Amino acid sequence: MSTPAHNANSPLTPAAQRILDTAAELFYTRGIHAVGVDTIAAESGVTKRTLYDRFGSKDGLLLTYLQQRDGRWRTLIEARLADRTDPVERVLTPFDVMPEWLPDNSRGCSFINAFAELPDPDHPGRQVIVAEKTWLYELFDQLLAEAGIADPATTAVQLLSLHEGAIISYSITELHTAAAAVRTAAEMLVKAAVGHESG
Repeated sequence: MSTPAHNANSPLTPAAQRILDTAAELFYTRGIHAVGVDTIAAESGVTKRTLYDRFGSKDGLLLTYLQQRDGRWRTLIEARLADRTDPVERVLTPFDVMPEWLPDNSRGCSFINAFAELPDPDHPGRQVIVAEKTWLYELFDQLLAEAGIADPATTAVQLLSLHEGAIISYSITELHTAAAAVRTAAEMLVKAAVGHESG
């Protein structure tokens, strides 16, 4: 497997950003395996050589796509957390950002979609996916512990399952009330856990 040419911490050139934006749209709407570098290059208005110069390979481009989405999601949550002090509200932050995230994700979670297409556990893209979901679980666990819950791990699994289920419900069944409904369920769950600890 080729090593990606692009360093995720360095800024992209305008051409590279155009390639990445095009690939992101194609990977998400058509699927990773269904889209080749010829299509990405043509729709980006660049040569395949430019694509390879910027990203090293299709896998390198895929890795950058997943890293960028992961970064945007984490930044969105962390920015909202920075404005909150109430322990329960902090735990619920990932649910509160869902209404602004979901409208641009009509085909469900890009990480789950990519996970289904990357069976090799050693694929760098799959490792990004696992890290993203693990990060959200660990965030719930940390915030629940800060809220004073003695067994945050169990509730963290429940919250993660509610969160991921809302994304699936929104995209597959077009239940646009999913985010609000699941947020209400999560709040009841967290408040019950906090009440149990303080009772």
